[in-house]
Amino acid sequence: MVEATTLQRPVSSAAAAALLSVRDLQAWYGESHILHGMNFEVREGEVVTLLGRNGAGKTTTLKSVMGIVAKRSGSVIFDGTDIGRATSDKIAKRGIAFCPEERGIFASLDVRENLMLPPQVRPGGLSLEQIFELFPNLRERLKSQGTKLSGGEQQMLAIARILRTGARFLMLDEPTEGLAPVIIQQIGHTIARLKKQGFTILLVEQNFRFAATVADRYYVVEHGKIIDGFANSELEANMDKLHTYLGV
Repeated sequence: MVEATTLQRPVSSAAAAALLSVRDLQAWYGESHILHGMNFEVREGEVVTLLGRNGAGKTTTLKSVMGIVAKRSGSVIFDGTDIGRATSDKIAKRGIAFCPEERGIFASLDVRENLMLPPQVRPGGLSLEQIFELFPNLRERLKSQGTKLSGGEQQMLAIARILRTGARFLMLDEPTEGLAPVIIQQIGHTIARLKKQGFTILLVEQNFRFAATVADRYYVVEHGKIIDGFANSELEANMDKLHTYLGV
């Protein structure tokens, strides 16, 4: 594992201008070199989407920022502090949360138990009432076991669970994967509401049509590197390139 070191390191004024600034991020799984110098930034209050084909390195990027990749290097500056060599528990306490694609719902626990499982790492987490305003379905399913939930309800629960922790920087990995269009639309509305409430979101998504409804900016990932980036206002002008990049 990467050795934990002190979180306090001097950072440049350019890096500190972004809430999250990633520079030359490298990552490995065993001997496999996955990330080859990722460079991007996320400003406070933005929704930023990483687009790319399967295997491009998008999920590994989120895991590397969260400190759950065994071997990584490079600079990860969050809120003016270098967390690139910090352990995942210290990173969580700084207000970063990761919602994995597989959702991680405990089948043996009911919805309430799943919701209450993660500890609060910082003040300011959403109350259960606030969570039920975002996800009314969960109120009705509080006593249902994790295995009894639909895919959409599991995704709602996975997002709701991290909102309790006090994190303000959310990393969502493929939140629409395998969901019905009506649920995808609901997830989109939820992301928009979270942004209005002051959350910053880094989103991994293959469905750029969905991403276009929520994102402020995009980065395209290929072979573990950022190869392009543009704002949502430039999406139409970049559609031909996106079709080429994503193979759609």
